[in-house]
Amino acid sequence: MIDPRYDVAIIGGGPSGLAAAAELKARGISRVVVIEREAETGGVPRHCGHPPFGIREFGRLLTGPAYARRLSAMALRSGAEIRTRTAVTAIKPGSEDVTLHCTAPEGVITLTAGRVLLATGTRESPRSVRFTAGERPLGVINTGALQAYAYLEHLAPFRRPVIVGTELVALSAILTCRSLDAQPVAMIEEGPRPVAPSGLFLYPRLLGIPVMTGTKLVDIAGSSRVDHVVVEDPDGHRREIECDGVIFSGRFVGEAHLARMAGLDLDTGTGTGGPEVDQFGRTSHRAIFAAGNLLRPVETAGWSFREGRKIGGFIADDLAGRLGETGRERRLIAGDGIRYVMPQWLAGGAGGMSQIQLRVSRPVGGHLVAEDAGGREIYRQKLSALPERRVLVPQPPLAGGTGRITLRIVE
Repeated sequence: MIDPRYDVAIIGGGPSGLAAAAELKARGISRVVVIEREAETGGVPRHCGHPPFGIREFGRLLTGPAYARRLSAMALRSGAEIRTRTAVTAIKPGSEDVTLHCTAPEGVITLTAGRVLLATGTRESPRSVRFTAGERPLGVINTGALQAYAYLEHLAPFRRPVIVGTELVALSAILTCRSLDAQPVAMIEEGPRPVAPSGLFLYPRLLGIPVMTGTKLVDIAGSSRVDHVVVEDPDGHRREIECDGVIFSGRFVGEAHLARMAGLDLDTGTGTGGPEVDQFGRTSHRAIFAAGNLLRPVETAGWSFREGRKIGGFIADDLAGRLGETGRERRLIAGDGIRYVMPQWLAGGAGGMSQIQLRVSRPVGGHLVAEDAGGREIYRQKLSALPERRVLVPQPPLAGGTGRITLRIVE
């Protein structure tokens, strides 16, 4: 069965995908479809039964599920078509359209679209990727699974877990635990300081949850359920922490399997794993765009919403012939001290996203410097930053001309 051709197919019904759909319809694009593999749209916020969401988008403080419902209603009111329980199994770019092979409740279907937006989001790294030793008892999950247990299934997988990681999502895990009357016994962080802003960790300490930095999880023990974990300090000293569960939080990676399947150029050098894009969200294929946390894990739902809306507008411009040909005149490279740069390419002159986004790979203090291929400095700004903090650089000073630009830290 081949459905009528769509102008734009959006893969992923989270904040960026739904915002893009509403913007495309507002810009007069006729046939827009959002394809979502889950039973409901809304993305990760559906699982976050706590605030704050929606202040900038809707002018009020919302829980995650309420925010997700508003996003979904907004997209439906715009006139976008939404297909839930539909998973894209293959994506094949052609000379004119992009073909999507999907599984849906009615069976295997094929869709075609003039433009595709990848908004597939991100996921936390599981235990297997972290190479954590030990047994395989019940009670070892990531934050997303915990939120699904708590807010969708109304189940408590444990009462006294250890939280591994100190990104913002780890603080969300505490809120979720409290909704279950569970009390984490510790938060452990392998690095020398918390990843999220240090002031936020007054909250777990007020709840009596020790925040243990410079501490590595080396073993998980238990037969049927988690019984305890073994942690190691920087001097190699080990000790046991009694608990009945382990929450692996953070270390996000982009859901880039469809981008790989489509043969798109990926940003593999910096570990983000998502597709490379220019300042309009265009990938290495002219008809495929990308937005949201697929591009650089991980940003807030509000940031993803605003980015999706912008890139939806760029797709509308492209369909109207106002975006111009795909160009890759400037290559942005992450140099010393920089974990990643997004976008990775600048096409033509200024335009598109007004800022370059990057994150540092270590705590830095000094200057961020941009240099051309000949080593000439073309931009400099003072910078004091920690890993996982958003750093924004104005795009216009880097636009224009050709060749690569390397951004690096001078301390």
